[in-house]
Amino acid sequence: SCFFQPEPKPGDLIEIFRPFYRHWAIYIGDGYVVHLAPPSKGAASIMSALTDKALVKKELLYDVAGRDKYQVNNKHDDKYSPQPPSKIIQRAEELVGQEVLYKLTSENCEHFVNELRYGVARSDQVRDAIVAAGIAGVGLAAVGLIGVMFSRNKKQKQ
Repeated sequence: SCFFQPEPKPGDLIEIFRPFYRHWAIYIGDGYVVHLAPPSKGAASIMSALTDKALVKKELLYDVAGRDKYQVNNKHDDKYSPQPPSKIIQRAEELVGQEVLYKLTSENCEHFVNELRYGVARSDQVRDAIVAAGIAGVGLAAVGLIGVMFSRNKKQKQ
């Protein structure tokens, strides 16, 4: 069966399914996307994902996706209203060629495209990890509080 991709519309977020993670790009028309690419040549390697500088690149979606599957995923449209496509494209074009700090937790490729489309930076990949850590942290804090309460009671009885 032929895997048919509808042509993305300018301003659409493109989710690319890499072997170990998801890469994000923003479609700006005529087959081109703007995305955050680690500067090292082995762009698909895990090591390059850990480098601290990334380059904003304008490349053909066909080249960026390579053999990986991709889809249009404007997943926050229900929460935030997207900027007008003309504004998204203009901002994306202005950033092309710039080096930006690349941190897996804060300024990653997903934040980058969300900021362009919605004017807000967010990444569910990172947020899910932080939420899980946060829940664990709350559990520990609660245990600590209980411990404090018990020790107070003992002191009062003496």
